Amino acid sequence: MIERKDIPVFDFVTRIHDLWWNTWFLLTSGDFEKGHYNTMTVAWGYFGVMWSKPMAVVVVRPTRFTFEFMEKYDTFTLTAFDNKYKKDLNLLGTKSGRDGDKIAETGLTVVPSVTVAAPAFKEAELIIECKKAYWDDFKPENFLDSGIHEKYPLKDYHRMYFGEVIAISGIDMYTSGS
Repeated sequence: MIERKDIPVFDFVTRIHDLWWNTWFLLTSGDFEKGHYNTMTVAWGYFGVMWSKPMAVVVVRPTRFTFEFMEKYDTFTLTAFDNKYKKDLNLLGTKSGRDGDKIAETGLTVVPSVTVAAPAFKEAELIIECKKAYWDDFKPENFLDSGIHEKYPLKDYHRMYFGEVIAISGIDMYTSGS
């Protein structure tokens, strides 16, 4: 059993690039109580401060099933896991929820979040609960690095969502304890 504890936003610590690039997250949006949600693996995003609030920023292509949930619902979660779940995260990032219950094909258990409608996962070492604050679409004419265009051979540019971080819970490695 994973023992997560509440982490005040200013006590949240991590190796940020390693967390996004190597560990990955599950981005989940929807409503746990209604049984209407979807999840996908994300490895692009960031954490920071905007409008004097702690924010998590995620990006979702409009072709992804999760996009529909991000558009419909006001909250989302980001969950991180021990590396032993990497195979599950890979499946959730490559298979569409449109085609069936992909979560059931993993060893993961959907659970309610503490403060938001979007669900989390029992096996997660880190749960970040967010309320959407802003969105915008990537505009290819604004890319200053021409190499970015190579990431979009289908011209399916991401939508960026800023989510105010409402709650964080995690294992000890994610807290400064100060």
